[in-house]
Amino acid sequence: MRTLLRGGQILDGAGAPAYRGDVRLNGDKIEAVGALSPLPDEQVIDVSGCVVCPAFVDMHRHMDARPLLGDDMAVELRQGIATTAVGNCGFSLAPYGGAFAAEKRENDAPILGRYPESFRFQFPEYLNALEHSAPGMNLAALIGLGAVRISLTGFSDAPLSSSALNAARGMLQDALDAGAAGISAGIMYLPEYYTTRDEYRAMLAPLRGTGKPLVTHIRGEGDGLVASVREVIEIAREAECPLEISHFKSCGKQNWRKEIFRAIDEIEAARAHGQDVTVDFYPYTGGSTALTTMLPPAFVKGDMAAALKALGTREGVDEFRALSRLRYDGWDNYALTLGWERIIVSGVCREHNRKFCGLTVTDAAQKFGFDDAEALAAYLMYDEAGQTSIINLSMHPDDVDAVARLPYASVISDALYADSDTPHPRKFGAMPRLWTDFVRARHVLAPEEAIRKMTRMPAERLGLKGRGTLAAGGFADVLAFEPDAFRDCATYSSPTRPAQGVRALYINGQARILSDALTGAPSGRLIRP
Repeated sequence: MRTLLRGGQILDGAGAPAYRGDVRLNGDKIEAVGALSPLPDEQVIDVSGCVVCPAFVDMHRHMDARPLLGDDMAVELRQGIATTAVGNCGFSLAPYGGAFAAEKRENDAPILGRYPESFRFQFPEYLNALEHSAPGMNLAALIGLGAVRISLTGFSDAPLSSSALNAARGMLQDALDAGAAGISAGIMYLPEYYTTRDEYRAMLAPLRGTGKPLVTHIRGEGDGLVASVREVIEIAREAECPLEISHFKSCGKQNWRKEIFRAIDEIEAARAHGQDVTVDFYPYTGGSTALTTMLPPAFVKGDMAAALKALGTREGVDEFRALSRLRYDGWDNYALTLGWERIIVSGVCREHNRKFCGLTVTDAAQKFGFDDAEALAAYLMYDEAGQTSIINLSMHPDDVDAVARLPYASVISDALYADSDTPHPRKFGAMPRLWTDFVRARHVLAPEEAIRKMTRMPAERLGLKGRGTLAAGGFADVLAFEPDAFRDCATYSSPTRPAQGVRALYINGQARILSDALTGAPSGRLIRP
């Protein structure tokens, strides 16, 4: 059956200026774009007054388990998202199993949310499960180095043995052969923080010659930003692979409005020498992660389970407090660079701890009678077994704007899926926020450039052929939204309000939203680049 989206302002995703035209869908493909007349028996959808563009591609959402849990993906669809990538920041659901399965599941919870213990997959099995899940949107998947390392040695800080390195390389090769879109790293996170350059060189060998990217959370986004950017550029150069620097930003008040420009200089020097380096960002000044990222590696000592247990003792709290007040080389201590007063508790697992959500750690400690912020943070990590999510108000708007203007910067949400009523608002509104704030309100980006950053750029980076542009022969992932009504409604104080203003959303030629209402059956697919 053919469908004609008629009379819209077309932004093709490639960066061309808008023009009035029509888009014809035939099955799961775009048949034609331009000035078109209706055909007999063709369904005609009036999209006059709407922007018509490729449906959005969000290459960074931590929803690895959600398709397997029957999520209807309404949160994503209402933002105009048709395609996402999972497995970012070294956190991928697979590989999962073996001796360290329980530790991995607890470590994943603030990022991926809680998932059944039965989800024991190697990565090719995980892809097969996604393929058979009838997802509500298109999915691509990265395999995370952190997940690989945990599956082999847990949270140990010891160097990987030759047999462990061989096993890791085999897992990564199998994943890429099965259709992983690339490999993700989370160098900031434990245990990947302990990985050496030689270990990265060995593990990333399967990427060489594939064209698939290393997508990485860098080691430090605060005082160590420039050195961390230089580090991943060198790692990718040695691996001979494209590099995507995830949620590129500068954190810490002392670094605002200066360090981001030094980091950009490093990237542009690499690009000038022919290296394929790109970045992405989310359109907010606050980030989101797990509270355990506030644990100094000197406290963890390669044993996360023991560290969390120690936080339930007076001696452990005292040690954590003392170590949290020191500066470190090679690790960003946000307790110092931001302060506990800029860390918001956003997600917990246990009902009796819900009272802390929505409050800063400092305010919550004062309100509920804890000695200080460190005492509350220690209590939450101990009582929640490390499964607490936070929002860190870490960035300056000028730095975010500077990254947004980079021609090689695409847009992500970095949405976390911890069980929470107070998530970061980017989960519900990242894509429309770019349009509402960066295009309409402040004119940071031209409309055609903003759309390119949400469509063609991420699709090309992930190797998603036939997606991200409006062109005959491409897949029929098409969005029509009302430019004055399309907006994010989620805020830090009301973070779960859904986006508004989608006139029509088609995924693989099937209507999923018409006139801001969900419709039709799930039509997403697993994409194996």
